[in-house]
Amino acid sequence: MPHLYLSAAHKSSGKTTLTLGLCRALRNRGLKVQAFKKGPDYIDPIWHGLAAGRPSYNLDFHMMHKVEIEALFARHAGVADISLIEGNKGLYDGMDVEGSNSNAALAKLLNAPVLLVLDTIGMTRGIAPLILGYKAFDPAVNIAGVILNKVGGPRHEGKLREVIARYTDVPVLGVVYKSEQMAIAERHLGLVPGNEAVEADARVEAIASLVAAQVDIDRLLEIAGQAAAPRPPLAKRLGQGGLRIAYAHDRAFGFYYQEDLDTLRDAGFELVPLNTLRDARLPDVDGLLLGGGFPEMFIEALAANASLRADVARQIEAGLPVYAECGGLMFLARSLRWGERQGEMVGILPGDVVMTDRPVGRGYAELEETAEAPWAAQTQTIPAHEFHYSHLENLPSDLNYAYRVKRGHGMDGQRDGYVYRNLLAAYCHRRGSGERGWIAPFLEKVRVYSRSLNRLAA
Repeated sequence: MPHLYLSAAHKSSGKTTLTLGLCRALRNRGLKVQAFKKGPDYIDPIWHGLAAGRPSYNLDFHMMHKVEIEALFARHAGVADISLIEGNKGLYDGMDVEGSNSNAALAKLLNAPVLLVLDTIGMTRGIAPLILGYKAFDPAVNIAGVILNKVGGPRHEGKLREVIARYTDVPVLGVVYKSEQMAIAERHLGLVPGNEAVEADARVEAIASLVAAQVDIDRLLEIAGQAAAPRPPLAKRLGQGGLRIAYAHDRAFGFYYQEDLDTLRDAGFELVPLNTLRDARLPDVDGLLLGGGFPEMFIEALAANASLRADVARQIEAGLPVYAECGGLMFLARSLRWGERQGEMVGILPGDVVMTDRPVGRGYAELEETAEAPWAAQTQTIPAHEFHYSHLENLPSDLNYAYRVKRGHGMDGQRDGYVYRNLLAAYCHRRGSGERGWIAPFLEKVRVYSRSLNRLAA
């Protein structure tokens, strides 16, 4: 299972564009490339999937047990020719001062050689102590090479190579010059999702051409091949099927963990894509998922689709099990406003969403279930994360909430998870798979609902 870990000294060093370029460059060589992303990111994995031609998976200490991380990684790395894991932030950064949830910890857990991506803007001789310090800080981390990024030109490259060769024993596997072609458009929540970006595939191909010309791909493959194999995966648990679940999947919505979609399909459920911008009504289904996304970018189109909004409201009133997160919650509200733009939404959540210029909830969260929680998680604390620039206004005081927020913001700083009939809508994102996930209890609601309609045998 050849694999590599791409990390950096700090965030915004260019890891994502390099990962995309490497994924596509390796794919262009005829290799099966599997990408992974550390942390709760939804957007980077969309781009990974576009570049590699196969879905990317999240690996997250906060949301997963170590054995779950190892199993998920082994399951998908085991069927690929090479796997690339993209870190978040810097190599040693994390929530824990001891580094137990850092990129370095994940690299060690997965026996992954690390390629350190270094932003070299304004650096020459200082590159050496930086590399030496990163190697010495934790000798158990295998820093197998560096890729020098945003290099100013041949003269800058020559100085950097001379310094690194004189003071360190770390090989330079690539020198990527600063270029407009190595950029992807950004917006308030980070990179524009690959399922929305115009000419995204052409952009990835252009990045791959630059990376292939400036990175020693053969040496990279050699290092990846020296990585020790991870533990074998856990056996898949298949469940009772025969039911259909719709999930919003279009330019406005698309934030789902690939692992969770796999879990639903492995359980025998048919996933039916719903286009909230074009479909006039819900398909004939037993449940509905409304994931995150950028509904604020499509206020007018969502508001104009009055027939779908009315059908979603009608079916929720009739008891259809619905799970919604962040963007999905925004869609279910009474209205959505961003500056001068405003539109009516579904109206099941009796409140109005207002976009702001700064994050309202950002980072990892911890939730505790209330007595109103409709889907028991069988755990005292539920790990989650949130990243939203909107808040709710005009909420009634008598709403039922599924969670108390122990860490984070949620809907009002103290509570999250609006509960109404068989609907649960929250700002916080949860992992669906695993013993602390939302999938198992949600599917039980789906089965009960289906039996009530005589669709599923008791």
